[in-house]
Amino acid sequence: MASRPVLTAALTALAPISWGTTYAVTTQFLPPDRPLFTGLMRALPAGLVLLALARVLPRGAWWGKATVLGALNIGAFFPLLFLSAYRLPGGMAAVVGSVGPLIVVGLSAGLLGQRPTARSVLTGAVAAFGVSLVVLKAAGALDPTGVLAALASTASMSTGTVLTKRWGRPDGVGPLALTAWQLTAGGLLIAPVAFLVEGAPPALDGRAVGGYLYLALANTAIAYWLWFRGIGRLSATRVTFLGPLSPLTAAVVGWAALGQALTPVQMAGMAVAFGATVAGQVGARTPGVPLREVASRGNAVTQRRRHPWPKSSAPVVANRSPHARAVPAAVPCTAPPPAGRRPTASGRAASDPVSTG
Repeated sequence: MASRPVLTAALTALAPISWGTTYAVTTQFLPPDRPLFTGLMRALPAGLVLLALARVLPRGAWWGKATVLGALNIGAFFPLLFLSAYRLPGGMAAVVGSVGPLIVVGLSAGLLGQRPTARSVLTGAVAAFGVSLVVLKAAGALDPTGVLAALASTASMSTGTVLTKRWGRPDGVGPLALTAWQLTAGGLLIAPVAFLVEGAPPALDGRAVGGYLYLALANTAIAYWLWFRGIGRLSATRVTFLGPLSPLTAAVVGWAALGQALTPVQMAGMAVAFGATVAGQVGARTPGVPLREVASRGNAVTQRRRHPWPKSSAPVVANRSPHARAVPAAVPCTAPPPAGRRPTASGRAASDPVSTG
């Protein structure tokens, strides 16, 4: 059982690792200066493919919830992310994005009732520092629009992560359908803005088509399915501590595929950021049974111990004498069950809390 959270965290980590290849694919395969169109091509095709596989549509309040989550995790995050990447030099967008764990820690306190611990805050700060050593380079004055876009994209994704954890999933709906709803909603929100701001789609050659297929399928459909699956099984803080793997992967891809050298300082920063990521996984707790439910179960057990009652009605014992009548066996002298707690044949009180799993 202990290996399940580790396996879930490892599979969830494939999402930010995949996202770390986005920069290289964008610069080497895709048309330049088309952040909105690129965001659209990442989100909408992937969402439609997953929607066709899931064959489940939202119901009731989940039309609104799916739209909100799609706007935060996809519709706003994608364009802002690409805008900051185009306008900020030296990987500054990745540095700003690495403060995501700190934002999630703060939001989890208000929306999920999870107290921020000194360990989580310190680990988040160390991870951001390590990422800054890897990607931050000396450059000219920073573009204010790019900085604001990077902060907004990080805040958008962090808020979406916490709300995804808070709202969970409807009964009978898996992470595949939830991912499809958000990608489709986010893509539909990006589409009109992309055509109004950037105009008609650019001409695409074979390299661009291959790049967009990779982004839509592996980088988005599969990666986001793993990400939202992890959110459902791990704590929000534990999931977001995997985020620094994205800029670290980008640095490794740049070194291995694009010939970008890594300095000793960058290598030290990678070690620091990776160590903080591992510490964030070890220190965070995997969500289990809610504390209120645990307390209710404990109170129920305590009451039964203080006030026992027979698990079933008294058996009838027949006298072997043919002239004697059947009499009930002696019933032990016990206190009656507490008010409102009718015993059943199985011994469980009728008002005992039942876990929904």
